[in-house]
Amino acid sequence: MELPVPGRADLRVVTNQAPPLVGHNVVTSDAALVEAVLRHGSQEVLDSLVDLGAEAGSAEAREHGVLANEHHPELTPYDRYGHRVDEVRFHPSWHWLMERAIGHGLAAAPWEEQADGAPHAHLRRAAGFMAWGHTEPGHGCPVSMTYAAVPALRADDALAKEWTPLLASRRYDPGVRPVTEKVGALAGMGMTEKQGGSDVRANTTRAVPVGTAGGDGTYTLHGHKWFTSAPMNDVFLVLAQAEAGVTCFVVPRVLPDGSRNQLDVVRLKDKLGNRSNASSELEMDGTVGFRLGDEGRGVRTIIEMVAATRLDCVLGSTALMRRAVSEASWHVTHRSAFGGRLVDKPLMQNVVADLHVETEAATALALRLAAAVDAPHDPHEVALRRIALPLAKFWVCKRAPMMVAEALECLGGNGYVEESGMPLLYREAPLNSVWEGSGNVNALDVLRALGREPEVLDAWITEVGRARGGDARLDRAVDDTLAMIGALLGEPDRLEQQARRLASRMAAVLQGSLLVRFAPAEVADVFCASRLGAVHEGVFGALDSGDLAAIVERTTPTTA
Repeated sequence: MELPVPGRADLRVVTNQAPPLVGHNVVTSDAALVEAVLRHGSQEVLDSLVDLGAEAGSAEAREHGVLANEHHPELTPYDRYGHRVDEVRFHPSWHWLMERAIGHGLAAAPWEEQADGAPHAHLRRAAGFMAWGHTEPGHGCPVSMTYAAVPALRADDALAKEWTPLLASRRYDPGVRPVTEKVGALAGMGMTEKQGGSDVRANTTRAVPVGTAGGDGTYTLHGHKWFTSAPMNDVFLVLAQAEAGVTCFVVPRVLPDGSRNQLDVVRLKDKLGNRSNASSELEMDGTVGFRLGDEGRGVRTIIEMVAATRLDCVLGSTALMRRAVSEASWHVTHRSAFGGRLVDKPLMQNVVADLHVETEAATALALRLAAAVDAPHDPHEVALRRIALPLAKFWVCKRAPMMVAEALECLGGNGYVEESGMPLLYREAPLNSVWEGSGNVNALDVLRALGREPEVLDAWITEVGRARGGDARLDRAVDDTLAMIGALLGEPDRLEQQARRLASRMAAVLQGSLLVRFAPAEVADVFCASRLGAVHEGVFGALDSGDLAAIVERTTPTTA
């Protein structure tokens, strides 16, 4: 039988391709997110996020995310007349994304709302930050730093009163102008230097007091910063060496008299991902800074900003994971191969279910941490946040790259093409594990907390103990982890060497305890069997049992 020759019209008929994942609400279609918000917050909090979720899942938002990454920020060191301006120009899509992120209250608004008595301000913001992260991850950096600056600014009442209302504004007001002329402001951070990296005590930037020993807190800074993101922000928290040691300074872009501060942008970094966001190297020679906190206490002063941005690293990684598994589950639901839908194939079902379990565990832990921020006077919540934050930062951010890669593979060759959006997610996935302390820095921070603050281990034991009796595998994992902690604390020579192993185990057990308490039985069962059991294959899609079809159905988005 002779086969018919297809004509041009036949060749252009498209079949068996998944439609674009747009027109869905990224909040209400995320069952794990919805349940966590209701668990730690209220229906009112969830309702306040619905509009954000709809906009984040729109075709318009997706297009702006693409354009912001295609058109990279451009440095303009001089104006046409030769004046030094050090400005960065962004594509209009960047400003579209920023305007909406700020308008949805994802910057510093929760600190003011919490002060006004809002009970779940940080939980709402965390869930919104995670959901809005589906649009485009790069612009989350200045949003995150603006959020994180406020608790550090509280080291000085006058500086906090000057800056917090503008940072907490829901109005996006870009441009280099005096803050007295602005209705909103953004903050950045300058910690690392080319010779030190995470070892900020090795910094060489000098702070010279103006007047008698800097009596009014004014200094000039002389040195450089190796990695300062968002150099167009209005104010930066910067570390420099003063007479008494490393000190924190508030460095405005524009000085109170209206003149521009001396901040030379040497170049913008050419990065693996995060390309919509401008990350720069700065030089300072006579740059004016206002001391924040005491001389020699700079690390302690800025640590609250670091802690807040670490939480956003967890939220950001979770958002990448959720976006990636949504794309994967959507694709396999609409794609057929070998005589049936991919989603109905047992092995593909295994992979997607496993990816969802990883994402749900990350979501549960991330929003549990956000809820702890809403309880700053509860000793258990404070201690839990202290130990669980470096655990989550280490574990969730470390899991994201391999998980996004597996989700990309679910789309096959389609996932390797830029238009799918998956390469952008893949390039972004390693960032949060590097930013605000690499994996080793956070694993060592876990050891530091265990060694210096005994209440943090008590908080971890109490939290995981709330699931005691819910799953025998979890119970065994808790006991084994406690035995590991005891053994390692008794062997200081091995303790640092085994820091990653310990952090991984403590984080996975904490995730398992949250899922056993709160997640559907099929999710908790699969997590405990695959992450806490005697055997872990080390790859996604190697689940040995469980209601995989129910888990896949739970993760697949639905459109309006």
